[in-house]
Amino acid sequence: MSQTNSMKIFFTDLDGTLLNHEKKITPDTLSALEQWTAAGNYFAICTGRALDSAMEVHRTLQLHFPGTFLIGSNGGEIYDCSQACMISRIALTLEQTALVMKIAKEQGVHCHTYTDTHIVSPADDEQLTYYRRVIHTPVIICEDVVSALERGACKCIAVELHDKEKLERFRQTLLPLVEGELTLLYSNDNYLEIFPASSGKGSAVRILCDYLHIPTANALAAGDEANDISMIQAAGTGIAMLNAKDEVKAAADLVTATDNDHDGLAPVLRAHL
Repeated sequence: MSQTNSMKIFFTDLDGTLLNHEKKITPDTLSALEQWTAAGNYFAICTGRALDSAMEVHRTLQLHFPGTFLIGSNGGEIYDCSQACMISRIALTLEQTALVMKIAKEQGVHCHTYTDTHIVSPADDEQLTYYRRVIHTPVIICEDVVSALERGACKCIAVELHDKEKLERFRQTLLPLVEGELTLLYSNDNYLEIFPASSGKGSAVRILCDYLHIPTANALAAGDEANDISMIQAAGTGIAMLNAKDEVKAAADLVTATDNDHDGLAPVLRAHL
């Protein structure tokens, strides 16, 4: 695929960034995206959610712009909407998944993973119910999660609603066992994302820019949580939302004047047309 160096691409997280607290995109932000893509630029949703959930958002919010890409599982899956094909997939091995699930079970932490079409969870518990308030992916309940996988998943996620220290103990126990192989990052205070070290949203920025022959200097990337930092740093213009965590703001080139509930992205996009 050949493009000129004048093309730009906008990478954006969903929750807390492109979407407001009602999980909707507001009219002015939608209008700014329409202007952005109408000018011939590219648009990429880049989320920690699995790809099927990103596809649901793309479909239900009618984000059918030309040159749209969906990036799921913190960069593990990159999908070209125009060509209806996957262009990159980076997954954990089954052995890595088994280790993550084993440590989670030993520490009493809810942890689940994914097939291409389902969440695979060892239990139907409070944490899974909470997670599925927004994520509508169907579920397979299977005590031996790995036995339900036909191939390696792009991520696991640990969920804890009441005790952040419990989640952090799990992270600290797992970290020395997978250091250099897996990345362990919070996407919010309740969710610990677990994915290959070669993956990540920053990696997705580089892969997709290379695919489109767009220099990363022409990429904009916006987010609000720790799992967005690599993406913000990889792009030529890194954007933190006003509602972002402090470490995200510190990594960004600019911070939006308003938050995700007040069209924070709209003026930034228009300024870079």
